[in-house]
Amino acid sequence: MNKEIQYIISTLQNTLEGDPWYGRSLYAILEEVEPACVFINPDEKGHALIELLYHTIDWAQFVQNRLEENPDKKAAYFDEMDWREIDPTVHTWKNGLKEFKSAHQRIIELLQTKEDSFLASPVKERTYNMRFMLHGLIQHNIYHLGQMAYVKKLLE
Repeated sequence: MNKEIQYIISTLQNTLEGDPWYGRSLYAILEEVEPACVFINPDEKGHALIELLYHTIDWAQFVQNRLEENPDKKAAYFDEMDWREIDPTVHTWKNGLKEFKSAHQRIIELLQTKEDSFLASPVKERTYNMRFMLHGLIQHNIYHLGQMAYVKKLLE
């Protein structure tokens, strides 16, 4: 039985591309961003849109990595990549959106193969279980979407 897994999948999909309760979906907002402005930090205290995007990519890839049967990267890799230095020749908005979508699609594919009992499994190199991590991913995405929507508005 995977009723809870299906709930997590549908919640994740709804926040990514559906009609979530709090407002517009991640993809709807991120796809409207003007790539020319993504490197601008409007207040120098926060982050540019590109930094926020790659931060969310890092943690989506962490989740993807932990859902895979044989994770190929240690947690320290993702910790080091968090808030990485952005190279404008590599870290473009187009590339970032592609990576973000790819990681989330793979997460959904991996979850579709799991049973609810999997959610109680510990996350390798962490002190929490898969359930906590998956709900955390959804919350993390929504939290940073709010920031990205705000920065986007400041730059318009």
